[in-house]
Amino acid sequence: MILLLLAANLSGCSGLNQIPERADVKFVVLGPDGVPVARVITTASRCPDILLDGVARVMTVRMSAETIPLRPTLSIPSMSKPSEFPVLTCDAMIPKGTQRATIEGALLPLPKADPKNIIVIGDTGCRIKIGSGSAQDCDDPAKWPFERVANAAAAMTPDLVIHVGDFHYRENACPLLDRGCSGSPWGYGWDAWRADFFHPARRLLEVAPWIVMRGNHESCARAGQGWWRFLDPRPVASRQNCNAAVDDVIGDYSEPYVVPTDATAGTEFIVFDSSLVGVSPLPPTDLMYRNYHAQLTAVFARTARTPRTFFMSHHPVLGFAANGSKPGSPFPGNAGLQSVLENLYPTVLFPPNIEALLSGHNHIFQMVSFSTPQPPQVVSGNGGVWVDPPFPTPFPAGLQPAPGAVVAEIVATNRFGFMSMEPAGSGWAMTAWDVRGVALTTCTLGGRRARCAAIDQPWAAR
Repeated sequence: MILLLLAANLSGCSGLNQIPERADVKFVVLGPDGVPVARVITTASRCPDILLDGVARVMTVRMSAETIPLRPTLSIPSMSKPSEFPVLTCDAMIPKGTQRATIEGALLPLPKADPKNIIVIGDTGCRIKIGSGSAQDCDDPAKWPFERVANAAAAMTPDLVIHVGDFHYRENACPLLDRGCSGSPWGYGWDAWRADFFHPARRLLEVAPWIVMRGNHESCARAGQGWWRFLDPRPVASRQNCNAAVDDVIGDYSEPYVVPTDATAGTEFIVFDSSLVGVSPLPPTDLMYRNYHAQLTAVFARTARTPRTFFMSHHPVLGFAANGSKPGSPFPGNAGLQSVLENLYPTVLFPPNIEALLSGHNHIFQMVSFSTPQPPQVVSGNGGVWVDPPFPTPFPAGLQPAPGAVVAEIVATNRFGFMSMEPAGSGWAMTAWDVRGVALTTCTLGGRRARCAAIDQPWAAR
């Protein structure tokens, strides 16, 4: 019976799981201070050259091809396996002022000082996890539409893409008799990463550089090995690669960093790694509390003179989450992060230069603005994974995501899609889009206030 319920359907691939072999994956991620890093994932035995304004330079090896032995995971051990990475990952920093960068004839997207069109997308993978109910239909683009979402975003020719975390969801084998994910790659190796992210996102990776945020699905007990191998823009420190559980205290934490731009008279994006945080308040003696407290103190001091700063964490500090058991009582914001921030900035939680919060984690688009001084919370977590149930309508009066945060306006939709943001005067214009690139709502943001148009038919059948 156990095998019948849990074993993989190995009868061959079908539908979208038949991913054709293709050339190396080439893309650009932005690291601390906005330094662009060219990255290649290749089956070749050596790294290719990169041409920077016509001058050839050898890319360096970030991680070699290898198979990582099975380690403890959050999945059922009998449904896990070693992580196979039959690919080489290569890096090259792109110096400031570079006008043209190519790898094997492919033109790389370089960052613009003042990005005008920024795409925000998150929670994009196809969920296959034993114990979480039935698996998502990865073969059905209506039920797992990430490639459609990414292509619609790419058609807008953005200057910058921000992914707010949770790239990888195919943790276990597709259950027997489940035709919707039959033959899907699974586990934490390259084949699952390729199917869940790199193949469906290929066009969007080609058109713009990315800021990437780490989600809870990229923690060490899950897809952390691939996170450090493929996505994080910084060099991997010793014992930080998530290969050994004994080193997770290193691999599960990384320092926040800042990506500056010249948009709207100078804007900075704080990238904060909240991948390991839970939903309960943290005691001051806890290692996570101490780490987060030191990190937040330092990064807020670093950005104190920037009048318009976005704080980005995968987990929404001031957003709401659907409550499946009590639909009329949505869950409040993240109490773990709030407990640290409350110590730094009581009640308001953030310094005055933080204009807004960008997050994912909740599988929904939402914009929450406050009549009290807290910054608006934007959640763009409807990029492909199963969306959350709808919020109650009307939204419960008086419900607060954190003590003292009085909601002035909340607009939300659980329809699949993504968000864009563009400078508009001294503020921003934000638009939530569906999978076809049709606008669901438009919002204005400025002075720690957001205003959005109502969404016609915001809730979709799950």
